[in-house]
Amino acid sequence: MTTTTVSEARNNFPELLNRVGYGQERILIERHGKPIAAIISVEDLKHLEAIEDAIDSALLRRAVQENDGFVTLESIVANRAE
Repeated sequence: MTTTTVSEARNNFPELLNRVGYGQERILIERHGKPIAAIISVEDLKHLEAIEDAIDSALLRRAVQENDGFVTLESIVANRAE
Protein backbone atom coordinates (compact mmCIF):
# COMPACT_ATOMS: atom_id res chain seq x y z
CA MET A 1 0.00 0.00 0.00
CA THR A 2 1.30 3.43 -0.93
CA THR A 3 1.31 6.18 1.70
CA THR A 4 1.10 9.88 0.97
CA THR A 5 0.46 13.09 2.89
CA VAL A 6 -2.65 15.22 2.63
CA SER A 7 -0.67 17.93 0.81
CA GLU A 8 0.76 15.47 -1.71
CA ALA A 9 -2.68 13.91 -2.24
CA ARG A 10 -4.20 17.32 -2.87
CA ASN A 11 -1.50 18.20 -5.40
CA ASN A 12 -1.57 14.81 -7.15
CA PHE A 13 -5.22 13.80 -6.83
CA PRO A 14 -5.85 12.99 -10.54
CA GLU A 15 -2.74 10.80 -10.63
CA LEU A 16 -3.74 9.01 -7.42
CA LEU A 17 -7.20 8.32 -8.82
CA ASN A 18 -5.66 6.79 -11.95
CA ARG A 19 -3.32 4.63 -9.89
CA VAL A 20 -6.22 3.36 -7.81
CA GLY A 21 -8.74 3.04 -10.63
CA TYR A 22 -6.52 1.49 -13.26
CA GLY A 23 -3.59 0.09 -11.32
CA GLN A 24 -5.64 -1.37 -8.46
CA GLU A 25 -3.31 0.39 -6.02
CA ARG A 26 -4.45 1.35 -2.51
CA ILE A 27 -3.42 4.77 -1.22
CA LEU A 28 -3.22 5.63 2.48
CA ILE A 29 -3.38 9.35 3.27
CA GLU A 30 -1.68 10.65 6.40
CA ARG A 31 -1.84 13.91 8.30
CA HIS A 32 1.00 14.62 10.73
CA GLY A 33 2.19 11.04 10.30
CA LYS A 34 -1.15 9.47 11.24
CA PRO A 35 -3.43 7.68 8.77
CA ILE A 36 -6.72 9.53 8.26
CA ALA A 37 -8.16 8.15 5.01
CA ALA A 38 -7.64 5.70 2.20
CA ILE A 39 -8.42 5.71 -1.49
CA ILE A 40 -9.46 2.29 -2.77
CA SER A 41 -10.92 0.99 -6.00
CA VAL A 42 -14.62 0.42 -6.49
CA GLU A 43 -13.84 -3.29 -6.69
CA ASP A 44 -12.24 -3.21 -3.23
CA LEU A 45 -15.22 -1.26 -1.90
CA LYS A 46 -17.64 -3.87 -3.25
CA HIS A 47 -15.61 -6.62 -1.54
CA LEU A 48 -15.70 -4.75 1.77
CA GLU A 49 -19.46 -4.19 1.49
CA ALA A 50 -20.00 -7.88 0.71
CA ILE A 51 -18.03 -8.81 3.83
CA GLU A 52 -20.11 -6.38 5.91
CA ASP A 53 -23.32 -7.86 4.48
CA ALA A 54 -22.15 -11.39 5.33
CA ILE A 55 -21.33 -10.33 8.89
CA ASP A 56 -24.71 -8.62 9.23
CA SER A 57 -26.48 -11.74 7.92
CA ALA A 58 -24.63 -13.95 10.36
CA LEU A 59 -25.50 -11.62 13.25
CA LEU A 60 -29.16 -11.63 12.24
CA ARG A 61 -29.27 -15.44 12.02
CA ARG A 62 -27.62 -15.76 15.43
CA ALA A 63 -29.96 -13.18 16.99
CA VAL A 64 -33.03 -14.94 15.61
CA GLN A 65 -31.78 -18.31 16.89
CA GLU A 66 -31.04 -16.92 20.34
CA ASN A 67 -34.46 -15.25 20.61
CA ASP A 68 -36.74 -18.04 19.32
CA GLY A 69 -37.37 -16.29 16.00
CA PHE A 70 -38.08 -12.79 17.32
CA VAL A 71 -35.50 -10.04 17.39
CA THR A 72 -35.56 -6.25 17.19
CA LEU A 73 -33.40 -4.19 14.90
CA GLU A 74 -32.13 -2.25 17.90
CA SER A 75 -30.77 -5.40 19.54
CA ILE A 76 -28.97 -6.43 16.36
CA VAL A 77 -27.35 -3.01 16.04
CA ALA A 78 -26.39 -3.02 19.71
CA ASN A 79 -24.82 -6.48 19.42
CA ARG A 80 -22.88 -5.49 16.30
CA ALA A 81 -21.26 -2.59 18.15
CA GLU A 82 -19.90 -4.93 20.82
